[in-house]
Amino acid sequence: MKTLALIEQGKDGSFSIYTPNLQSTIIGSGNNVEAAKKDFANSTAEMILSYSETGRKLPKELTDLTFEYKYDVASVFNYYSWINVSKFSKIAGINASLMRQYKKGISYISEKQANKIEIALIKLGNELLSVRL
Repeated sequence: MKTLALIEQGKDGSFSIYTPNLQSTIIGSGNNVEAAKKDFANSTAEMILSYSETGRKLPKELTDLTFEYKYDVASVFNYYSWINVSKFSKIAGINASLMRQYKKGISYISEKQANKIEIALIKLGNELLSVRL
């Protein structure tokens, strides 16, 4: 079963991952996204193992479990720190100062602005996919 795993950056700079759509909540945390994903994978494995060790039936929602990771804006720009936020803001059509605030997680981002950023990320990704050396 494929389910959503949200990645968020906390005010202290650490990252957490959680599963809002599962009844069996799985969480992970770390100083960066990679560490949080590793902790999250470990938590998932431990949860599944606990069912087999105690002889309980594994819930359907945990069977063949895969995750679709979604980031908050601050986490995206932290994880992909090589993206120049000022230049990226031009692609997205968002004020550079406001984009830096989104990156720091200090400003609320509307759904409209989040969609602009997602479209610009897709555009950037497609451009990178077309590069040939």
